[in-house]
Amino acid sequence: MTTPRTALVTGANRGIGLATAQALYRAGWRVVLAARDRDAARAAAAETGPHAMGIALDVTLPESVAAARDAAGPVDALVSNAGVLLDAGYDPLTVPVDLVRATLDVNVLGAWRVCQTFVPDMVRAGWGRVVLLSSGTGTFTQGLFTATPGYSLSKTAVNGLTTLLAATTRGTGVLVNAVNPGRTRTRMMPDARGTVRDAADDVVAALGLPDDGPTGVLFRRGRIVGW
Repeated sequence: MTTPRTALVTGANRGIGLATAQALYRAGWRVVLAARDRDAARAAAAETGPHAMGIALDVTLPESVAAARDAAGPVDALVSNAGVLLDAGYDPLTVPVDLVRATLDVNVLGAWRVCQTFVPDMVRAGWGRVVLLSSGTGTFTQGLFTATPGYSLSKTAVNGLTTLLAATTRGTGVLVNAVNPGRTRTRMMPDARGTVRDAADDVVAALGLPDDGPTGVLFRRGRIVGW
């Protein structure tokens, strides 16, 4: 019997992260659900299924990320979903720089920190999949959204990080891509029309790419779109 592959999902206690973890679990993956609050992560894992694992992971703290690696062990796939939107309603001239700094710390540096910790195991194994959650608000083709300037800029940086990681791991068996799920109804966007199930399907599809699939691209509803 084939041993199931393991996927780690950050920010997995609710929203797109939880829906993605549950979709992967249904597809036969071994799933590790990570969240800042250990109890929330464990509750989400219990909701997902008897073999799911919940661990604490604060992407802004190096010691927390290291502890999560110890708890989860090497993983085959990483979904970098943990993120914040703190500056709705501001514009680039009025947004407090402290809010921008806090946003970048989670959305960009946190994602980078987690990738630096977990992706080298994939490179050594010769196989891996990484998906970073992005947004159309951070793309130049669509235009950065000025009413959430720190968030939008953070997603532009996530797009850049995706291309950097993909270039670094090219030819190793690891594929690194970003997914723009669109406006999705979550606590961050309670009035959005998109569902977390649809967003999760997009992420799972990117994780299921064949070995000769694309790397370093942005997906939207299963199609490659421009940065």
